[in-house]
Amino acid sequence: MKKISLITGATDGIGKMTALALARAGQHVVIHGRNQAKAQQVVHEVITATGNPDVDYLIADLFSLAAIQQMATQFNQRYDHLDTLINNAGAVFDNQRVETADGIEKTMALNVLAPFLLTRLLLPSLLKSQDGRIINMSSASHRASGRPDLDDLNLSGNYSGQRRYSLSKLFVIWNTQHQAVLLQQRGITHVTVNASHPGAVATNFGQASNKGWLVNSIYKIALALSKHGPFHAMAAPERGAATNVYLATSPAVQGISGAFWGKSKQQQPATRYYSAADEQRVWDYCLRVVQPYL
Repeated sequence: MKKISLITGATDGIGKMTALALARAGQHVVIHGRNQAKAQQVVHEVITATGNPDVDYLIADLFSLAAIQQMATQFNQRYDHLDTLINNAGAVFDNQRVETADGIEKTMALNVLAPFLLTRLLLPSLLKSQDGRIINMSSASHRASGRPDLDDLNLSGNYSGQRRYSLSKLFVIWNTQHQAVLLQQRGITHVTVNASHPGAVATNFGQASNKGWLVNSIYKIALALSKHGPFHAMAAPERGAATNVYLATSPAVQGISGAFWGKSKQQQPATRYYSAADEQRVWDYCLRVVQPYL
């Protein structure tokens, strides 16, 4: 029986490269995207490139908690289990603070609440796998987050777009650690959860995420260097996907949970502002927000 992997944000960049790699490895790959035409095109490209016909797609706007719930329902109706969930989708936005229709600041909605809710909804399917793996995309930028204000988890303060992003990626690590402990407390050893950092990667991430002209310019220059210049300022998407592919497929990772990974190796995340109590507060906040959709 083929392993089934679901990858969010898989119509471009790291997500797409991860889908290609897992399809080449013989897995049944489910690609998530926001645009149906683009998702269909990527499915066609992956099937053509790999010769693996078992590539499907699901459509959802991850800024919407209701849409995430609907996608999880569709997955559970179509598939009898899930082996790997890769919460790859994420973005950094410009300095103007914007809320979703659910009243959630956009960075927190996409980077933290979306993977939190999707994982909760798909956990029953992951429990049906003999080796269920949850991979949450974080970033080394969490080290530059500054001290989080646990009374302002909807990031309503005077934050830059980059700081909101860094904080969101710190919270992803804390949620990953917390979920690993909860699974262990329930005696669940066949489902693991880990966080990953892809490195500075040349994708469309910078332009697609509405950062503003200065940051976009930096990304465009780095992207050009990585594609055409001798300096390779940013890793190619294939290399950026390598850690997620490793976490999804390597036998050496089986049973390891709650860790932070980069370059396919365990790394120590920043602990300067960490406390178990604050980790619990972030978890409780996420659970409270998504509770109506569970």
